[in-house]
Amino acid sequence: YGGAPGGPAFPGQAQDPLYGYFAAVAGQDGQIDADELQRCLTQSGIAGAYKPFNLETCRLMISMLDRDMSGTLGFNEFKELWAVVNGWKQHFISFDNDSSGTVDRQELEKALVNMGFRLSPQAVTAITRRYSTHGKITFDDYIACCVKLRALTECFRRRDTSQQGFVNFQYDDVSEL
Repeated sequence: YGGAPGGPAFPGQAQDPLYGYFAAVAGQDGQIDADELQRCLTQSGIAGAYKPFNLETCRLMISMLDRDMSGTLGFNEFKELWAVVNGWKQHFISFDNDSSGTVDRQELEKALVNMGFRLSPQAVTAITRRYSTHGKITFDDYIACCVKLRALTECFRRRDTSQQGFVNFQYDDVSEL
């Protein structure tokens, strides 16, 4: 008995519906890079009616979960990313009040508050300027914004050990952001 050559690397993968998307683009190394992630997410239809993710957003998503700093994701990291992106997609849809496929500054502010961020109006305006085109944030840019906010928050929390809301950064630390 035994697995067929070229079959799943661990039991249970074959039954996981996400494995098909992952395996279709993963190379011999069983990892996916940003180009492969972009193809995978496009083929899966996770972006729905929205346009496919741009390559920079895919790079950001990989960096969010790339714990070994390889620039790629394995299947388990991909599954985690899938769950996070699906959550953000549902969130995006729920705050896209006019079903335009974009969120404006007010919708973004409500979404951020709902996610637990306590940001000043100036910070929300700056984020909107950074991630919008003519004041409208697309799904792709919303995901990029969420990835960046998650990375910044995790970096801040790691350094704010006393939970005072203040941290010191060295110049090299900024490269992680």
